[in-house]
Order: sequence, then structure tokens, then C-alpha cells
Amino acid sequence: MEISVDIIKELRELTSCGVIECKKALEEAGGDINKAKQILQKRGLELAAKKGSRAAKEGRVESYVHQGSKIGVLVEVNCETDFVAQNDDFARFSRDVAMHIAAANPQYVRKEDVPEERLKEEKNPDAFCKEACLMEQAFIKDPSKSIQDCLNLMIASIGENISISRFTRYKVNESN
Repeated sequence: MEISVDIIKELRELTSCGVIECKKALEEAGGDINKAKQILQKRGLELAAKKGSRAAKEGRVESYVHQGSKIGVLVEVNCETDFVAQNDDFARFSRDVAMHIAAANPQYVRKEDVPEERLKEEKNPDAFCKEACLMEQAFIKDPSKSIQDCLNLMIASIGENISISRFTRYKVNESN
């Protein structure tokens, strides 16, 4: 089956994955764009797991100040190389994460960061983690994906280990 350039381009715009990866996924899915998206997402998870053990010692600190200057965020997003830290897609992802933090007000980066005592206080620890942990939250720009899903897609697209290590959110007249 011959895969057209237009459908490859459409899948690439939807997923931000490379052209060759999009073509392979479309060939595997028999030209079905929805199946190809699922294949790429699965590959992204596999790729993220493989790359997760590699050191991410470069990156960028991204800032976001919400309209009206009442909320501000600093977030550190790490990658393996300085080259990727300067990449436009990586910078856009970092800005989106900072904006998400401003809007969603997470308390922790991931589940593992939540103190055991805090989880024991909750009637439903899983629901609490979905609300309070950045990586578990539904992304404000696309609620069908979590921040972790978006991170996995970025890892698959760029080909390096990427992590969100820490953030600080400030709101006028609010103390931590």
C-alpha cells in the first residue's frame, strides 16, 4: 500500500513525530490514521521507558507570568544535550508546562514526591494524585492527554530522555 505524503504530513502535525516514524506507523496501520496514532503513542511509551535511565543533565528553566501579572511560574525541564535544550519544540513544551502549572496549580511533580503521611490522610489517594501531581494531571491544552503522555510524546519525537524536575508557582498574596 502506498502512503501519500499528505496523510504522513497530517499524522506528523497531529503527533509531532518524525516523518519516517509516521510513515512506518501508517504502513503498519494500513493507512488508518487513528490506528497509526495509537501505534506511535505505544512506541512513544516504549521509547520513553528505554531512554528513562539515561542522564538528563542539560535543559532549561522556563518562566510564565499569567495575564494580569498575578500568577508566575518557574519550571526546570531537563534533557540530555544542550542542542535539544535550544530546540523550538522543547522550548514550546517547556512553556506549555509552565502555563499548565499556572492554571492547574499542582503541588508535586509526580506521585513518588507525595509524602506517605499525606496520602494516608486522603480518602481516595489516586484521585488526590490526579489532582495534585503534575505528571498525572490532564493537560490543559488537550485534556485527553496527561502531562506524562505529552512528555512521552516529546521523548519519542526528540529522541532524548526528558524530565520535569521541579517547579515553583507564585500567586500574589498567597504563601506556600
